[in-house]
Amino acid sequence: GYRGHNAPQSHKFRVFTAGQKRRVTPAIKRQMRRRSAVEPVIGHIKSEHRMGRNYLAGRQGDALNAILAAAGYNFSLLLRWLKDFLSLLIALLQLRPKSVAA
Repeated sequence: GYRGHNAPQSHKFRVFTAGQKRRVTPAIKRQMRRRSAVEPVIGHIKSEHRMGRNYLAGRQGDALNAILAAAGYNFSLLLRWLKDFLSLLIALLQLRPKSVAA
């Protein structure tokens, strides 16, 4: 993306790219790995949880949109975990030996 060559001093920032060799400290490498782990989640939230376009007005709408999208993402993770747990529980109940009446 654009690196802001003519930006005022108060808006200067540093951009690190994946192939960069010089001036990459262990802390910067850690931040880049973290960013690589977060980006797929951001893409998923944008496509599946209505974060691609904000229909709510103002700053408060921006904040609410982000919070609701994150809540929807977390709820879908919770539902997936619950489904896996219940399927495991049902499988364990079906494997339990049945007692024979004498």
